[in-house]
Amino acid sequence: MTLPPLAPQRSNVREYHGETLEDPWFWLKDPGYPNVTDPDVLGYLEAENRWFEAGMAPLRPLVDTLFEELKGRVTPDESSVPVRKGGHEYWWAFEPGAQYRQWWRRPAAENGGGGPDELILSEPALAEGKDYFRLAGISASPDGRLLAYAFDDNGSERFTLKVRDLASGADVATVATTSIGVPVWTADSTALAWTEVNENWRSFRVALHRLGGGDDITLYEESDPGFSVGVDKSQDGKWLIIAAGDKVTSEVRLLPAGDPLAPPRLVRARQVGLEYDVDVRGDTLFVRANDTHPNFRVATASVAGPPEALGEWTTLIEGSDTDYIQGISAFTSFLAVSGREAGLDQVWLHFGDGRTQRIAFPEASYSARIGDNREPDAPLLRLGYSSMVTPSSVFDYEVATAMLHIRKVQQVASGYDANLYATERLMIAARDGVLVPVSLVYRKDWDRQRLHLYGYGAYGIAIPPGFSASRLSLLDRGLGYAIAHVRGGDDLGHQWYLDGKLEKRANAFTDFIDVARGLVALGYAAPGQISASGGSAGGELMGVVINDAPELWAAVVADVPFVDVLNTMLDDSLPLTPGEWPEWGNPIIDKAAYDLIRSYSPYDQVKRQDYPPLLVTAGLNDPRVTYWEPAKWVAKLRTRKTDANPLYLKTNMGAGHGGKSGRFAALEETAEEFAFILKAFGLA
Repeated sequence: MTLPPLAPQRSNVREYHGETLEDPWFWLKDPGYPNVTDPDVLGYLEAENRWFEAGMAPLRPLVDTLFEELKGRVTPDESSVPVRKGGHEYWWAFEPGAQYRQWWRRPAAENGGGGPDELILSEPALAEGKDYFRLAGISASPDGRLLAYAFDDNGSERFTLKVRDLASGADVATVATTSIGVPVWTADSTALAWTEVNENWRSFRVALHRLGGGDDITLYEESDPGFSVGVDKSQDGKWLIIAAGDKVTSEVRLLPAGDPLAPPRLVRARQVGLEYDVDVRGDTLFVRANDTHPNFRVATASVAGPPEALGEWTTLIEGSDTDYIQGISAFTSFLAVSGREAGLDQVWLHFGDGRTQRIAFPEASYSARIGDNREPDAPLLRLGYSSMVTPSSVFDYEVATAMLHIRKVQQVASGYDANLYATERLMIAARDGVLVPVSLVYRKDWDRQRLHLYGYGAYGIAIPPGFSASRLSLLDRGLGYAIAHVRGGDDLGHQWYLDGKLEKRANAFTDFIDVARGLVALGYAAPGQISASGGSAGGELMGVVINDAPELWAAVVADVPFVDVLNTMLDDSLPLTPGEWPEWGNPIIDKAAYDLIRSYSPYDQVKRQDYPPLLVTAGLNDPRVTYWEPAKWVAKLRTRKTDANPLYLKTNMGAGHGGKSGRFAALEETAEEFAFILKAFGLA
């Protein structure tokens, strides 16, 4: 191909709030979605894929080199640290060269220990012959006889849920083909609760499946299309927790795990703006809620009294301007609280006698979290840890002695010397004077000319300053790497999130631009020598910043970008739209929301101007950001941009939101993106 594909324009005019909205590439949305069969649509996507392949052909030697580097850092036989559940320890392991995991277990020490390792599930066997495979998770029954597992083999995130008899290795039930999340067993191991998605990929129902008997029973069904539902289990294993909610409102019900058909106990009825979640220890309900402070408090109630008493909450931990409470786990001996202080992850333990214990971590800037703890108590609390220079690590925190014990440190198979690298945490002023945190990592011999900047900034999702072995391929070729912790995430607390959504959405975009300019002013990059990337809502961020400040970027990668914001929020038939209105606004009924979204929606604001080199990805089966959003955006950019810089759209025709599956196949796409960036810097 000598010229890029040009998608034809077809008239599509609609009116909203007395204004005309023209969308000449509307036809790229196949009316049969999620089944995409329109030959014109498929033809355009395939033509774009051919253009991508042709444009990347000269870079294939570099892509191959990068791919081998990335693979070379992966431990061939990597395995997890075993986790105790009931009478067994469970773990996963890769066989050398395998794309997918094997799942194992063995008797725990006090149950005989030393017994034979038992293979309970083989992902390679399940994935054989398939272009895509993703395991949602596994759940062993309390008696250890059965295993529930769910998988997706096309990227649509509609998971097939099965039950396996571990003694025979045979599957004894196919529960559903429309599940999502990990199922939860009842106390007697005879039934499991699971979550169902409807034709619009909205999780709307929690059902109970009894093995060997009858139709599934609805435990809870949500009527509000903006709410999603899910099911979990209390840390002590005695309660099923059914949670419904949207982006700003929660509602939780409890069911006894030993009697799941008992009347559900409503914790507190939904109130717009009230977010809460719960855990249970004995007769005490622990509630994390934002009713008194945006950074949440922890309260208690009794589950032993009448149902209405569940709504009578007594504060245990006050909300704080400095301590942001993000999660709670009610272990027998203590309440574990995860959160952040000044943007850094923290774990606090609260004991029944009023004592509080903060877990001390070894670096000044890091990422830490409560790990996989499946028993009611945790005298050794499993934690995950990393920093931008420290590979991912697994700690066991010995509660009695306040000591951290290292159980595993991620190995970089080809070698890694942390002494070659340095990390910094900067605070850069945005245009309104607010200081935005920036995490930075680089080789100590970096010349501070070229820099890659990553951002997300939505849904209250923070980007932790963690380790990436793949990132070394950029650092070792002379790039620094920075994360802009812009508003819209919750990096500095819940208010940080609120300050980047709805009518304050523009803060996320201007923060990113101002961070880039600030990094240049501080001497961390030369002018015009910053590449940038973001995915999904971070792809929306990329779309805005190239519209508003195209001169800043040497190259931009937008993965599955949410760029057709206005049209998506106007279409309430799409999978996520009703549930997204609290995040972006509802332009169907609100003229102010319509105007605001239109003012920044990347697709609507494409200009006749120069744009930087741009690589865009999409997934044909993606239920989160539908394939036509990036396709329409690229089609429009081709007709507007006034430069000769490369513009590529790569659509995974058999995958979804996360791109290719498998630990090595995914690295191929990383290698392509790195090669694209290095080429833009003249390093290829």
